[in-house]
Amino acid sequence: MSTPLSDQEKRKQISVRGIAGLGDVAEIKKSFNRDYYFALAHTVRDHLVGRWIRTQQYYYEKDPKRVHYLSLEFYMGRTLQNTMINLGLQTACDEAIYQLGLDIEELEEIEEDAGLGNGGLGRLAACFLDSMASLGLAAYGYGIRYEFGIFNQKIRDGWQVEEADDWLRYGNPWEKARPEYMLPVHFYGRVEPTAGGVKWVDTQVVLAMPYDTPVPGFKNNTVNTMRLWSAKAPNDFNLREFNVGDYIEAVLDRNLAENISRVLYPNDNFFEGKELRLKQEYFVVAATLQDIIRRFKSSKFGCRDPVRTSFETFPAKVAIQLNDTHPALAIPELMRILVDVEKLNWDKAWEVTRQTCAYTNHTVLPEALERWPIYLFEKLLPRHLQIIYQINHLHLQRIAAMFPGDTDRLRRMSLIEEGDPKRINMAHLCVVGSHAVNGVAQIHSDIVKNTVFKDFYEVEPGKFQNKTNGITPRRWLLLCNPGLADIIAEKIGDDFVTDLYQLRNLLDFIDDEAFIRDIANVKQENKQKFATYLEKEYDVKINYESLFDIHVKRIHEYKRQLLNLLHVITFYNRIKKNPSKHFVPRTVIIGGKAAPGYHMAKMIIKLITAVGLVVNNDPVVGDRLKVIYLENYRVSLAEKVIPAADLSEQISTAGTEASGTGNMKFMLNGALTIGTMDGANVEMAEEAGEENLFIFGMRVEDVEAMDKTGYNAQEYYQRLPELRQAIDQIQTGFFSPAQPELFKDVVNMLMKHDRFKVFADYEAYMTCQGKVSELYMNPKEWTRVVIRNIAGSGKFSSDRTISEYAREIWGVEPSDVKIPPPNEPSISSS
Repeated sequence: MSTPLSDQEKRKQISVRGIAGLGDVAEIKKSFNRDYYFALAHTVRDHLVGRWIRTQQYYYEKDPKRVHYLSLEFYMGRTLQNTMINLGLQTACDEAIYQLGLDIEELEEIEEDAGLGNGGLGRLAACFLDSMASLGLAAYGYGIRYEFGIFNQKIRDGWQVEEADDWLRYGNPWEKARPEYMLPVHFYGRVEPTAGGVKWVDTQVVLAMPYDTPVPGFKNNTVNTMRLWSAKAPNDFNLREFNVGDYIEAVLDRNLAENISRVLYPNDNFFEGKELRLKQEYFVVAATLQDIIRRFKSSKFGCRDPVRTSFETFPAKVAIQLNDTHPALAIPELMRILVDVEKLNWDKAWEVTRQTCAYTNHTVLPEALERWPIYLFEKLLPRHLQIIYQINHLHLQRIAAMFPGDTDRLRRMSLIEEGDPKRINMAHLCVVGSHAVNGVAQIHSDIVKNTVFKDFYEVEPGKFQNKTNGITPRRWLLLCNPGLADIIAEKIGDDFVTDLYQLRNLLDFIDDEAFIRDIANVKQENKQKFATYLEKEYDVKINYESLFDIHVKRIHEYKRQLLNLLHVITFYNRIKKNPSKHFVPRTVIIGGKAAPGYHMAKMIIKLITAVGLVVNNDPVVGDRLKVIYLENYRVSLAEKVIPAADLSEQISTAGTEASGTGNMKFMLNGALTIGTMDGANVEMAEEAGEENLFIFGMRVEDVEAMDKTGYNAQEYYQRLPELRQAIDQIQTGFFSPAQPELFKDVVNMLMKHDRFKVFADYEAYMTCQGKVSELYMNPKEWTRVVIRNIAGSGKFSSDRTISEYAREIWGVEPSDVKIPPPNEPSISSS
């Protein structure tokens, strides 16, 4: 009888088999590294937990006003390195891992991205959680723990293919299940009037199981909580089926209930009116509000028993921020709880609800605004439909009294839109039910006031605010660009990490030759590192000296990846026409995901890859122009590409990008911006000086004027020979010789149905790109402009944004109190 093998011997055998087959060696190494990653993650988490418990105790003792950030998306990325930085453990961990003969970068690469968001909105929520903890705010992020996040994108033969993002398959060391706080959420059923008030009965119950993730502040020992809900079927779910013998059917129905938290809808700036999506939106809101009210009732002076019975002080103790309209149901749900459960009268409940809730608008694109069919509400949330009808009735009564006889205004301002089917306008519900409404860049907030919510602004101008977006400098400088962070700290100290405005002091060194050289060297090192990555992943030889021209964001017509591509094709044609002429070499990198059902976005990806295939293999062009499509763009890939960028493409049609945050990340990391006067680009130009950005194209007023007179793509096509040549090449199959008509839909859209007026900005864009190349030929002057941009990026810290939310919307003050670490006595006992 043979003795059982030890784990070590088993591993040796696996290694030998792997080496024999060679193909398995990388997998075995990855498996070992995964073990080490989890060991390191658990070690770092142990340092978090004591601070996490201490922070929550501190909040119970001090009973501050709590902020609850409700978002259907939290695009967190990876956690390990960010946590080490915020706890001040990175150097110690680096050293320990090195002593073990391991590579910490390899271990960090093992971690799966928490891709629980589509793009800007979800990443903003993640930056905000970091800032709320770093500013010492008693804050909670609430969302859904999607089993499958944003899909993994594969590019096969130039086409996007979606694969499920099974990010939890190896487990998640950063979360803690909290079954003791599991809560029921109701769906369907009917409404029954009773002597004691209205009752919602015969509902189907789904349980919401919370999973908590710690969110550490930067070196202040504060650790806040992100609570994500997972759907679970109750044990007695559909036992009626079971009782008549259909056990299989009963279990399958359990799965249907649990589908609520199965997958993130992969749409960005597009509304999809599916029942499952509405279920998700109500699920997160219903669970969260029960949680908020439980904590409100029991968290007075450290007492764990319910001690608050009056809701008079609710708005003084609770702030709820709605991140876009996705959590809009918080308004009727809070009304339902206050009126039906807590028995407040309608007027008092409405006053409490409005004072508690605030709404952030993220888009002005009509296709992105949520409008839910009434019939879905009748079926899924019958009580909420009644409440929304009542809110609308009282709202319209008020408007009618203010504007007698103005029926058109009543129609425009109604929460209910007539039509087939009738719909609920969720943005109107948010505006009416909140005490504050904000846009996310000054130009966007102005558009919101002047167009989208013009009628509402005229009635309550004081309700509307601007809160320009920001990014956390911890992840988007310290973590992703340590070389640049070190050079900055040598010159101005390291307090800029929590006060980004201190970057202004870099202007003192604008003529310092050594500093200019250091900044340029760091950029070159980042470019070389990223070029090595690209060569390994894409088998394309990169010219390190070329201008790295980067356009990474969701693929959408309004973001105008096609305008960038027309420049690429024109540049290619110029090289072919004058092969002996000197051109500033470029590496053009475009990346991003297209919503799976968005045909035009997928065609744009195919066209970019087709152009790249021709350009990259043309011996006449050589290394003067390369085009790379960056597969599966995500947070961890952004951390690699952004520090390496020379040029940041922010070229949306003026008036369409609410803010953008990628633009801020590039600016902070020393890339120059080529862009329209749209979103936060406007404020970036104000902060750094417009002459230090490459601004081109129509302004918002030009776009509006063109909308009135009409946009004629044909006129530009006839007038501009280089544009005509590029379009003809796309149309006749120059980039798709095997399928000459492959891109006819793209050309047809550009020529006849282009809402975003690509051709109207083409000429100005080409001229501006010429200025980019001209400046790049003067490296010292280019770097001076880079320094001016970095120095001007202080405004775009999410710490500044959150401080403004705190003071002007939530009514709380950021705190620099440092909670004592777990090994020291607490503040209250000292």
